[in-house]
Order: sequence, then C-alpha cells, then structure tokens
Amino acid sequence: MIIADTGFWVALLDRRDNLHQRVRICAAQIQEPLITTLPVITEVCYFLQTRCGPKQSAEFLIAQREGLFQIFTIGESELPHMALLMRQYANLPMDFADASLVILAEHLGHGRIVSTDQRDFQAYRWKNHHPFHNLLE
Repeated sequence: MIIADTGFWVALLDRRDNLHQRVRICAAQIQEPLITTLPVITEVCYFLQTRCGPKQSAEFLIAQREGLFQIFTIGESELPHMALLMRQYANLPMDFADASLVILAEHLGHGRIVSTDQRDFQAYRWKNHHPFHNLLE
C-alpha cells in the first residue's frame, strides 16, 4: 500500500493545479492500492470544495467507495503519540493530518508516500528514525 497525502489528491483532482500533470503521471504508474486517513480526507474535501466546488469534493468521497483508496482509521489510543509528533516537529509545523500519516507509516511498517509536501516529508521520521520515501520525487 502507498500512503497518499492531501497535496497528492488535490493536485490529482484539480486540473488547474500546477502539479496536476506530474501527479497524474505518477498515479498512473502506481501498481499498489493507495491508503490515507480521515484527517487527510477532511483537508482534501476542504481544498477541493474551495478550489473546484462541492461536486468535486463529493466525487472524491464517492471514488473511495469505488476503490480509489482505502482508509486507515486513527484510534483514540494514537492521539497522545500524535501530540508528541506535533510537538517534536513544531518548527515545521506538523499538522494533524501529517501526524496521522506518520502513524499510518508506523502501522504499515514503511514510509512509501505520494506527497507534494516534499520539505516536511523529508524531515519527518516514522518510528523516530525511518525516513519517508516520496514517490513524487
């Protein structure tokens, strides 16, 4: 499974995004299922609704049901660890969605991700020392 961040989804679904073509090419080459978290989905819906309108946001949610991606659920027990991560990376700063993706990487045991946020995902480490491998780089 490949972890998918907010910027990837927004660039993929917003044809006016300056990274749209690059992300489309990358997405076409991915042979594994994509997985993301509810905090990321929330951000994606917000950006799509703001940029493209409510129809595009709704279509993104429908596409999940059609198999575009899977959802990893962040449990209540992960919240303290997410808070620690957000404190650790406060200088970037790390937001809730990014913290959820670090938790997801720890759950999957790998950091293969598609993200337009290259600066932060070069800095983040899952399990405190494993780097992410951004397939968009």
